[in-house]
Amino acid sequence: MNYDAKMKNRLKRMEGQVRGLLNMMEEEKDCREVVTQMSAVRTALDRAMATVVSENLQQCLANDEDHREEAVQEAVRLLVRSR
Repeated sequence: MNYDAKMKNRLKRMEGQVRGLLNMMEEEKDCREVVTQMSAVRTALDRAMATVVSENLQQCLANDEDHREEAVQEAVRLLVRSR
């Protein structure tokens, strides 16, 4: 699968968020603020993961008619495993 610049930028933003989280912890920020930011990072990662799985699934469905059912089942497994 080809990961485009948009996907890589998403991960770079998340990387910045994680660094910000570390700084918040070092500065002993309120736990509610830290947890809020952790939730934001998790949501961003979940969305990125869903995008990767859905784009991969689209490619599999377009390119391999004989294994469509298996591709859908694998995509569902990946999404379920992520939670």
